[in-house]
Amino acid sequence: MAQNLAILRDALSDSAVKLIAVTKHATIDQIAEAHQCGVSDFGENRIQDALKKRPLLPPHVALDSTWHFIGHLQSNKVKQAVGNFSLIHSVDSFRLVEEVAKTAEQKGTIQSILLQVKIVRDDAKTGFTIEELKAAMPAILKMPSIKVEGLMTITPYDADGETTMTSFNGLRILRDEINKTFGTNLKELSMGMSDDWQKAVSCGSTMIRLGRAIFDS
Repeated sequence: MAQNLAILRDALSDSAVKLIAVTKHATIDQIAEAHQCGVSDFGENRIQDALKKRPLLPPHVALDSTWHFIGHLQSNKVKQAVGNFSLIHSVDSFRLVEEVAKTAEQKGTIQSILLQVKIVRDDAKTGFTIEELKAAMPAILKMPSIKVEGLMTITPYDADGETTMTSFNGLRILRDEINKTFGTNLKELSMGMSDDWQKAVSCGSTMIRLGRAIFDS
């Protein structure tokens, strides 16, 4: 793992890209080892897995870790997600934004989120279309109990290199257009996983979500 992380950090060089270690298949010992190697941001696909793993971590690891929810967020899991993750990456519909905002208000907190967008058509995934997001932004920005930090996308499973680049560049262009149109300052672009993170970084990603690239020996 240390070698994997050294290679990743060398490739990222002095860029400000945040490395999120995806712990879906990682053991408690592996998470602790990653932390020892300098990783402090961790991402989970399943809420219940994160809530089970975190109390088992050594106290110094738990206190010095930031947790991201990166999986598909079901509406019946919103109450568990809000307040338990520093950033929810996968808010994929206006209805879900409303549910997160309502729950955050009830809990007396402000939940940071990313809005998940499908830049290219992908029937296997959820997410705002470009047009849906532009139409929804005025209402989303009026919700005081959420803080939209940026956008997230996942490329289609069978995407070729051109489709991948179209998806990543499209998300950056959309983020910049939203900032210009609505006077926002969305900074984050969560895009890039173990198979395509290099392309994502070249297109302006600020957060890459890596599991196999870190934990596989």
